[in-house]
Amino acid sequence: QVQLVESGGGLVQAGGSLRLSCAASGRTLSRDAMGWFRQAPGAEREFVAAIRWTGGFRYSADYADSVKGRFTISRDNAKNTVYLQMNSLKPEDTAVYYCAAVLNRGGTYDYWGQGTQVTVSS
Repeated sequence: QVQLVESGGGLVQAGGSLRLSCAASGRTLSRDAMGWFRQAPGAEREFVAAIRWTGGFRYSADYADSVKGRFTISRDNAKNTVYLQMNSLKPEDTAVYYCAAVLNRGGTYDYWGQGTQVTVSS
């Protein structure tokens, strides 16, 4: 059974940085797409970033327009962990951040972590 566990959330002032981690267990996910999503109070969950294996040792990353240039997704396959480096944080980045993995052939995110709270104060 695959488990995803997020960590690294917290309270930070606007303009600050945080790095979220998503540690996977139960299976090696080096060739599986991984993503970060977030959900603010009263809002729907939204896509933040994803990283996909494109062959060999290459990966591609995608970002929501709202975080491009500020957030960076990366992975350490030796640690079976995906990261989200968040810089220049804004109050509107406040949300619960979820890590997810695509482990099915349909391409949908079917495994999710429990989430980690990120709060950005103004």
